[in-house]
Amino acid sequence: MAVALRPLVTHALVAFFGMGSWVSVNSLWVELPVVVKELPEGWSLPAFLTVIIALSNLGPLAVTVSHRLCPPGRISEPWLIRSIYALSLVSAGFLAVFWDRRVVIAGEERSLAYLLLAYLLALGCCTSNVTFLPFMYQFPQQFIRSFFIGQGLSAFFPCVLALAQGVGRLECRNSTWGNSTEPHYFQENFSASAYFWGLFSLLLLSTLAFITLQLWRRKESEEQELRAASSPQEGEVSEDSYPLRSGEDRTPASETNNAAAQSFWTMRNIYLLALLAVSNALTNGILPSVQTYSCLPYGADAYHLSVVLSNLANPAACFIAMCVLCRSSLGLGVIMGAGMVFGGYLMVLAALSPCPPLVGTTAGIVLVVLSWSLFLGLLSYLKVVIGSLLHEAGHQALLWCGVTIQVGSLFGALLMFPMVSVYHLFQSARDCQDNCPQ
Repeated sequence: MAVALRPLVTHALVAFFGMGSWVSVNSLWVELPVVVKELPEGWSLPAFLTVIIALSNLGPLAVTVSHRLCPPGRISEPWLIRSIYALSLVSAGFLAVFWDRRVVIAGEERSLAYLLLAYLLALGCCTSNVTFLPFMYQFPQQFIRSFFIGQGLSAFFPCVLALAQGVGRLECRNSTWGNSTEPHYFQENFSASAYFWGLFSLLLLSTLAFITLQLWRRKESEEQELRAASSPQEGEVSEDSYPLRSGEDRTPASETNNAAAQSFWTMRNIYLLALLAVSNALTNGILPSVQTYSCLPYGADAYHLSVVLSNLANPAACFIAMCVLCRSSLGLGVIMGAGMVFGGYLMVLAALSPCPPLVGTTAGIVLVVLSWSLFLGLLSYLKVVIGSLLHEAGHQALLWCGVTIQVGSLFGALLMFPMVSVYHLFQSARDCQDNCPQ
């Protein structure tokens, strides 16, 4: 492969590697409208899924505690990542075959296979935040942005699969009773089993990307050793020629960790972690819980556009971060504030569902789609910038970056769960009915 193409190919491989971090959980959420029609839990299934994901935080907790208790260098991140991929691939394959199997527990039918396999997939996703990100310290800083592009693709590709499947397609037909209409839902273009095989394929692609990165790293490390042995000057290679760090000739691990512990917990880094926690609580927990309530009153098209364009805004923001990296603390605060303004507007729409402002108008559709796109775009840019800045602070900083992402996401999900699933504070719009009579 030409030397000039290596950085470009590495960016692509890192993006596909990052895609594997959350593609499983995102796929489970996107496919919910299909599986709830077949599984005995019905529309209480999202509540089960929320609890399952919360329990999956045992994985990152165990990894974080192990990093604290074990001597430096004893925790092998590549080994953990391979284990996560193996667990996810096996679980996705079994899910495609057994997702609709039922068992009787305490006299009630339960989809035990689906719930158990969903837990294993969520366990892999949650643990990836504290393994994938620290692993990225082996790469130069610009590749961390490609990793976040991949995380954006982990939401985008499942949405594309769902749109191809035809999830939620309906038409309003005249009712046989009275002068009214009722929804008629179309059959999906392919089954949930086929969708989960699509998830398996995405995980396999991500696994192959990781293996390729590992092989490249090993090969380049050997080449650098040969060059260094033949000539010290020839052993000096540029970042463009060898974009992967070999991990050789570093400061001893104990000295590195001691220095990191002394220098990491500055006010600026704490500020960055606080922004990261709040942004992930909003983007991964709070607002996704009410997306249907904020969008569906404006119609199914508004909802689908919001989902697709907002997920496109994520990788777009990562591309922008490759060109323009905001290092100003004030600037990052302004970006956070702007994102919260759009998030607040979306929360108001959800709270006023099924009769939000401008319902039934083109302006209302444009505003809700634009708000979702800008909300996720701004906060995605913020997360990429913070990840890049923490990359400069070292391996331990990226570990805390992953922990913060997970804690923020968990807090957002647990905050919204009782509001949505227990107290039912949000009301959904009914299809093919006038939800806002004058």
